[in-house]
Amino acid sequence: MPSSPAVELPPLHPLVAAAARGELPAWATAGQERRKHMARVAKLLKSWAEKRAEPPRERARWMAAGYLHDSLRDSDDEGLRAEVAVEFRELPAKVLHGPAAAHRLRSEGVEDEELLHAIAFHTLGSPGFRSLGLALFAADFLEPGRKLRERWRAQLRERAPEELEGVVTEILAARIRHLLSRGRPIRAETLAFWNRMSEGEGWASASEL
Repeated sequence: MPSSPAVELPPLHPLVAAAARGELPAWATAGQERRKHMARVAKLLKSWAEKRAEPPRERARWMAAGYLHDSLRDSDDEGLRAEVAVEFRELPAKVLHGPAAAHRLRSEGVEDEELLHAIAFHTLGSPGFRSLGLALFAADFLEPGRKLRERWRAQLRERAPEELEGVVTEILAARIRHLLSRGRPIRAETLAFWNRMSEGEGWASASEL
């Protein structure tokens, strides 16, 4: 039986291709320490994508997500509120940078919805994630510049390429326990993410669709 012809994917948007090289958009507001964090996240995502044998285009998208996810993190949080879509305007100030960065990218013509969704929800998690969203959520938490519980984080970093869903579930459980221990509310998006993870269904990468 003849194999199906390969689907030719569109080229990466110039902003995404540039981000994969570590070049941020002109509108990015990220200080030196923030940029170091973003570079560490991108490097970690690249290593995971390579270990998973993702194709070159997918590796570039993962690296771009690492560089772009906090591209507005050092902006005035409340100043971003008027710019995000209506459904995001009630979010806590410290998580507005994700939806705002996705909005900026979309306004520049980026149409990669998986990438935009991963960036928008990288702090809260989302049941709509595919592999890129899961990887960004995990890498943002596990990048080696974060010093809390270093041995545990190192073990999760090592497991992530082959056990991404299990690693994300463990991270998410720890974050929910942290919120509960401090009597803090859990966002509906995070609870929906937990429920989706607990179902144990597959999370396809863009290269598998």
